[in-house]
Amino acid sequence: MSLIQDIQGRGLRGFVADKADQTFTRVTAGIPWRDFRGMLRGDDPPRPNPRLKPHSESFWLHIKPSYYHESVTRFTHTFRLGLLSTYLFVIEIITGLLLMIWYAPTPERAYSDMVRLLSNVPMGQLMRDVHRLAAEAMVIVVVLHMFRTYLTGSYKKPRQFTWLTGVVLLAATLFLSFSGYLLPWDQLAFWAVTIGTSMAEASPTPPGAGPIGELLIGQSDWVGTAVNLLLRGSPDIGASGLLRFYLLHVFFLPLLVIVFFFVHYYKVVHFGISLPAKEEEVGQDSANRVPADRRRYYLMDIAIDEIVFLSVVTFILMAMCAFFYDAKLENIANPLKTPLHTTAPWYFFWLQGLLKVGDKVLWGLFIPAVFVGLITLVPYLDYNPSRRGKDRRVALGLGFLVASAIIVLSFMGLPLYAVESPPAEEVVQEFMPEEGVGPVREVPWAELVPGIYRTDTFEGSVPLSEFEHVFLEFKERIERDPGLQGGVGSITVEPAQPGLKRIRFQIDYFDFEGAPAQFIKDFYLHENSLYWHDFQF
Repeated sequence: MSLIQDIQGRGLRGFVADKADQTFTRVTAGIPWRDFRGMLRGDDPPRPNPRLKPHSESFWLHIKPSYYHESVTRFTHTFRLGLLSTYLFVIEIITGLLLMIWYAPTPERAYSDMVRLLSNVPMGQLMRDVHRLAAEAMVIVVVLHMFRTYLTGSYKKPRQFTWLTGVVLLAATLFLSFSGYLLPWDQLAFWAVTIGTSMAEASPTPPGAGPIGELLIGQSDWVGTAVNLLLRGSPDIGASGLLRFYLLHVFFLPLLVIVFFFVHYYKVVHFGISLPAKEEEVGQDSANRVPADRRRYYLMDIAIDEIVFLSVVTFILMAMCAFFYDAKLENIANPLKTPLHTTAPWYFFWLQGLLKVGDKVLWGLFIPAVFVGLITLVPYLDYNPSRRGKDRRVALGLGFLVASAIIVLSFMGLPLYAVESPPAEEVVQEFMPEEGVGPVREVPWAELVPGIYRTDTFEGSVPLSEFEHVFLEFKERIERDPGLQGGVGSITVEPAQPGLKRIRFQIDYFDFEGAPAQFIKDFYLHENSLYWHDFQF
């Protein structure tokens, strides 16, 4: 039948409506407009159910189950942590691709490209903030996802391999975030990665492998050196190290995450999400045997839940980046100057805490390796068939014990724990850190009036200016420090050049042995630095 005859037979209105419905059905992979409207209203599906067709016809939906057991769709069962980690990874890919446009991975250009991105590219600062915050959140969410899986016993048979792929994804997430740490090429990034990679130098050479090192690099204790060279490209981080971390961050690790994500998700779909332990018999797994009266179809019930959840997450993420979170760019990387209190990224604080316990090889390499091995083999070491909490007191106790140990070790990894620095240097670092802002830089430029301000003669005005508030805190900090006996501090503000002020900190005191001591440190502050501007509301 010709097009003209078809229009004449059904009328123009009927013809257009029929063609529109056919087009809509193709776009939705099998759902006609009338049933789509019924889904939005919450109507029950007809028989046969056209809402199942997209799960076999659609590229995007074929990996999603067509329905779930209603018990696993409760928010408090999984907290949507798996979905959230996947969504954050997608955000990382999108924002990372946009950031790549403005970035070249060379020491000569990396830092200047970051400055240009933050200052000249429209919404460049927001894009970097979203990328950084989503990366930090992804680490937290993946860790919580693994911990929830452990607490609910969802790693037990038949999901052992699913747990193994989850461990790989956790490790890849940590190193994906770590590899991106170096790319801004500022002091924070450079020295955090320097410390992180230096842990690899503790790798011992296996017995009998010494001659191989003698042959290859001329030293018998060679494994730690070789691993360090592999990561850095040279004894110290430079152009080769930056390029290697860039390739790890934008190619190898994302590819690894994508491959193992699909393997992991395939196993989740294949075996189903484990039901609450109280709804199953001990040793049985009935996640895939869902009675018809307990099914929740993905379209549209669960799909709408996920859309609303991810919309709320997106709003919170954007609001945090717009009003509260700021991924600071520190001074350009300087291999010749180590900042005070340099640390690895926060998610490796626990490793730094272990290094402070004792021997570098034992506590920095052997213990973490054993820990990772035990975590990986959990499904094969736990022979208890029950997932119920009352039957898993030992496993749950060990889980909370390990979590508590990681928290304590992370605290021990903080720069202020068991790190000896001169007390006067600590005070100055607190008020005007080498990297970061600090209270003095937050003071408006106009209030930094040239002059000499001494703690032993300070009186202040009424009311106190913002600088006087900071100086009063400086005075009280010196007086209560037991390592600064009889301490007298001063802050000297003087012009160095037009628009540039030199700020000199000086602390005179008596040390623990009663000997006089003095600490002096100079800083330079430019009028256009506008540190104070970020703190005015």
